[in-house]
Amino acid sequence: MKPKAFDEIWGKSSGDVPRAAFASLARWMGNTPLHELERRQQSAEATFRQLGITFAVYGDDDAAERIIPFDIVPRVFTASEWSRLSAGLVQRVEAINAFLTDIYSDRKIIAEGLLPPDIVLTNPQFRPEIVGSAPPHNIWSHISGIDLVRTGPDDFWVLEDNARTPSGVSYMLENREAMLRLCPELFRQYKVRPVDSYGDMLLETLRSVAPIGAGSDPVCVILTPGRFNSAYYEHSFLADSLGIELVEAADLEVDDDFVWMRTISGRVRVDVIYRRVDDDYIDPLVFKPDSMLGVPGLIAAYRAGHVAIVNAPGTGIADDKAIYSYMPEIVKFYADAEPLLPIVETWRCREPQALKYVLDRLPELVVKLVDGSGGYGMLVGPTASKAEIEIFRAALIAEPHRYIAQPTLALSTVPTLTDNGISPRHVDFRPFVLTGTNGVKIVPGGLTRVALKEGSLVVNSSQGGGTKDSFVLADDGEAG
Repeated sequence: MKPKAFDEIWGKSSGDVPRAAFASLARWMGNTPLHELERRQQSAEATFRQLGITFAVYGDDDAAERIIPFDIVPRVFTASEWSRLSAGLVQRVEAINAFLTDIYSDRKIIAEGLLPPDIVLTNPQFRPEIVGSAPPHNIWSHISGIDLVRTGPDDFWVLEDNARTPSGVSYMLENREAMLRLCPELFRQYKVRPVDSYGDMLLETLRSVAPIGAGSDPVCVILTPGRFNSAYYEHSFLADSLGIELVEAADLEVDDDFVWMRTISGRVRVDVIYRRVDDDYIDPLVFKPDSMLGVPGLIAAYRAGHVAIVNAPGTGIADDKAIYSYMPEIVKFYADAEPLLPIVETWRCREPQALKYVLDRLPELVVKLVDGSGGYGMLVGPTASKAEIEIFRAALIAEPHRYIAQPTLALSTVPTLTDNGISPRHVDFRPFVLTGTNGVKIVPGGLTRVALKEGSLVVNSSQGGGTKDSFVLADDGEAG
């Protein structure tokens, strides 16, 4: 089946010749019987089920927990592709951290007229409670997940920034484990850069941002909302991998603006909290007073400089989709250079001319809630019904400031094992970028999400998407 979009293995060639770097992968797909690929894929999924690698779908009574489907055919980045992507990711994440420092202090970017004040100051993700409280070492987004899509050989686009609590890194690591076990011949053919250093890199990052005064052996913990959270598996996986405690709110207390962990041996002072609890719930004395997931007094301890919270409270403003549309200006302002990674053309529906353009072309566009996530609150015009389009038309007219719109991109495809054999399926990609006092680091890999339904552009696991391993090659030469 010939792909209509750019295919990362086959390109847009009308023949049967793969792109030069992927000839060996194409031969592997052609020479491995389908029943053998299916056997290996089923083996991987059985292992994931045994390990409890699941996620929950909110509001789905029929399947409270599922495994994310795994695809046995990897996605591959050449060394030169990765080098270019890495430079762009470092530049972008450094700009995000500079932006957060600025808007919670001097707000120079607003004073310079590059951002409308209301798009920041009235944004629900902007936290007035944090103004004037810089995090230890002035690092806000310690763990960033930057969602990328591709439309051609050299055309990578940033689709979304995740500056709060980006998830999915456990799938990156487990997918690699599965591929090493089930397809060792691929690692003999290709020089694939390892991803198993991620745990060490993350722990080093956490320890590096401990407050001054924490000493040479800071205590780091992961704060989870609990086992009913959709990403609980990942929380426990990371705690095990890093060798640190997984705690819930009841395990922590604040005393005299210091955070303490209750243990059977007594109280232990906590220096760094990698929280997987949203801002709204993290401290009932400051945000939602009825939150049972947060720690009373935590923000006071943070303001006093006695604990680092990772990612810092207030980072959500940086990944709001309305802010995303200004990221080229933000990068230029703080990096004093052109962005190395472009964004997708975006219409801000709060602007009358943009709204008119969007309303006239709804069947052609993708419309998103500025604070939406997980594939919810989104219209994909070309595949939407007339009724769905009219529902969005009414919503846009009623509250245009809540929406942006983008063209429907021809996302690249990667060969994927389906019920009908190997067929192209659309993918996106989330690399994980770590920022500590030791600099910005990126593990050579990430989470490739794949839309398993033919023609679908929605890759979210909550919408039926799956994942693939992402190979980053050590060099651009063809495998043997």
